[in-house]
Amino acid sequence: MKRHAPARRRGLRSALVAALLCSSGIIHAQALPPLIPMPAEVKPAAGQLAIDAHTPIAFAPGDKGAEAAAHYLAAELKRSRGLDLALVATATPVSGAIMLRTDPKASVDKPDGYTLDIDASGVRISSRGDAGLFYGAVTLWQLATTDGTQGPTQVPDVAIRDWPRFAWRGLMLDVVRHFRTVAEVKEVLDTMAEHKLNTFHWHLSDDQGWRIEIKRYPKLTSIGGWRTPPGAGTHGEPLKYGGFYTQAQIRDVVAYAAARHITVVPELDMPGHAQAAVAAYPEIVGVTGERPAVSVDWGVNPYLYNVDDKSFTFIQNVLDEVMALFPSTYIHIGGDEAVKDQWKNSPAVQAKMTSLGIKDENALQSWFTDRLGDYLGKHGRRLIGWDEILEGGLPRTASVMSWRGVEGAIDAAKQDHDVVLAPAGWMYFDNHQSNRADEPNGRLSVLELKRVYGFEPVDASLTPEQAKHVLGTEATLWAEFIPSQRHVQHALFPRVDAMSEIAWSPREARNWDSFQQRLPAQFRRYAALDIVPSDTAFAPAIHVNEEVPAVLRDGKATVSLDNQTGFGTLRYTTDGSTPGASATVYSAPFPVTLPVTVRAATFAPDGMQIAAARSRLIDRDALLTRRNGEFTKCPDGGLGLRMPLLPDLGAMDTPVYDVDLFHSCWLYPKAPLDGITGVRVEAARLARNYGLAHDQSKVVSYPAKTKNGELEVHQDTCAGPLLASLPLPDGKALGEKIFLQGKLPATGGEHDLCLRITAPITGPLYGLQSVQLMGGQR
Repeated sequence: MKRHAPARRRGLRSALVAALLCSSGIIHAQALPPLIPMPAEVKPAAGQLAIDAHTPIAFAPGDKGAEAAAHYLAAELKRSRGLDLALVATATPVSGAIMLRTDPKASVDKPDGYTLDIDASGVRISSRGDAGLFYGAVTLWQLATTDGTQGPTQVPDVAIRDWPRFAWRGLMLDVVRHFRTVAEVKEVLDTMAEHKLNTFHWHLSDDQGWRIEIKRYPKLTSIGGWRTPPGAGTHGEPLKYGGFYTQAQIRDVVAYAAARHITVVPELDMPGHAQAAVAAYPEIVGVTGERPAVSVDWGVNPYLYNVDDKSFTFIQNVLDEVMALFPSTYIHIGGDEAVKDQWKNSPAVQAKMTSLGIKDENALQSWFTDRLGDYLGKHGRRLIGWDEILEGGLPRTASVMSWRGVEGAIDAAKQDHDVVLAPAGWMYFDNHQSNRADEPNGRLSVLELKRVYGFEPVDASLTPEQAKHVLGTEATLWAEFIPSQRHVQHALFPRVDAMSEIAWSPREARNWDSFQQRLPAQFRRYAALDIVPSDTAFAPAIHVNEEVPAVLRDGKATVSLDNQTGFGTLRYTTDGSTPGASATVYSAPFPVTLPVTVRAATFAPDGMQIAAARSRLIDRDALLTRRNGEFTKCPDGGLGLRMPLLPDLGAMDTPVYDVDLFHSCWLYPKAPLDGITGVRVEAARLARNYGLAHDQSKVVSYPAKTKNGELEVHQDTCAGPLLASLPLPDGKALGEKIFLQGKLPATGGEHDLCLRITAPITGPLYGLQSVQLMGGQR
């Protein structure tokens, strides 16, 4: 192997980050390697080592852990760099080789730890266990793929001593609301391994589908695995939606995960979120005995498992088959959002509570969970559930996954129960990553990359003994608004990078500036693996600084640029061309004359483009138009969801609409009304497929003047003067775009416009795509 001189020094910011981390005693000397998650101890040295087609990967004969890690490393390098390295089984050290070795006396004695040394003699990875060797191979793969190119590479001389902070480093994938193929699940497992995550939480049953074959109960998949979606058969929406995994496929996925040192934890939700199971076997598990359809409604639905003996026999039979497929210690039983109405209204359930001396339905759920926990315990397994299982008194044997904040985890840890932190405010990756208008469908609550990175799983209120009950943390991806694998990638990356560093790296090694500096190399790895991450954190935003009336009057404006994180260099053009590495660097607001198209892109310190170019047309029509994503919520409402034309459309570029489930209302802020004579609206009929349970009564109905209702335009507030009432057209077909136009009275000045729909709340939802004011100054 050829030796290379040390790389040139990085910029001032990288040097400052390195200096900060050096002062912690974790990172030593020279520049940081672009690794995610950051290892526990890193000592860079001067020099580099070439890896090319002549570099062997060696392991001792009979060292199964080293051999498995060697095969994984070879496959990853071939997949991402096109390098085809030979595997050599030898008891004799090979000069210049990549050597992997199980060493019972390896210097890192922590679970899953490893050592990695690179110098003139080659690469040496050692560990006391198989998992450590695997993680050492992952680290070397990252070092070898920082440039994102194909063919030979150089890796820096370095000494790494590394081990994980937490034992549970999890990712939850919901395949119920939107199904993912085995190949797509394996893609997620591949990326988990590349981030050193080790627990795949597989959400397999819910109201909208049952996704695992249970041979004793075939209707769970033949009936429970399929639903008829709203708008079925129109606009690309399938006639039937669903799917399931055969037991052979489950075994394949479990084995694939195990080869990457990932444990698969299955989740079957109970006693709530049970509608698919009840649709399949209402006479066995249903409370009412009636057969519902498999639900098409996201949210909270009313169906519960019964609590009689035949229901428990069913559940235990299902668990028997599940335990035969999944060797995991933990089985997740859900336990969240179980609306107790069916139990409250059932004489049989109430009689059962009386016979057991149970005071209320929350305590009944605790009894239900305890019984399942005991059954799992007899089979050497442990129960884990969402934090609602605390509400009736913490079940004796349960571990808690806390999603409604961190309080549930704190309470459980203080009661000596193990906990996993998956709080929605930090770890629910179906939340949008910004409030940008170009975000796809999803929840409009924003979970920024920096907020994810700032999460700390161990609350300061826990004593050292109580903190030992914190098993780790988990990112969750609920899939109501994640209909395709492209949506999965957009939601996960790069937030999974931030989460992985929380789960693996020592707390004192985490540094936000350092993390950002290491992301460009990760983006290159993603490109080599055909993964398209979200660039939202770095995407340029283009602002017009003056108020719209002044711009319309003068025909001139001042433009400013920024992005969410402040990282990178913004470059722009004003001639409509795509900004490249030589485009003008943004340093201060700049003047423009209308009409103009401003385009901007973001570049990392090393020159890599880390956010695609965004553009903004600034002219009269654009300034008088507000589009989806630019409306704000009405004072008594809240825009909570961004929905596609139909629930199961998978294209990333399908039109999307921000909606308020409770108030069909939007604000057009600061509308410039001088000379305005009319309004043109592009809207759409959307599926009202959301289960609201006890919140259904909060949905507001506005009085209509025509049979289909109207789009009303009010001045200032929704109780202000009515400026226009645009009748909605006939028809109830979902996924249909509609166009409305009407006159506005002469008003003048700047005013908020309240736009609200008066259509019956038993029919479709409506979404607004754009609202354009007509007339105005020229």
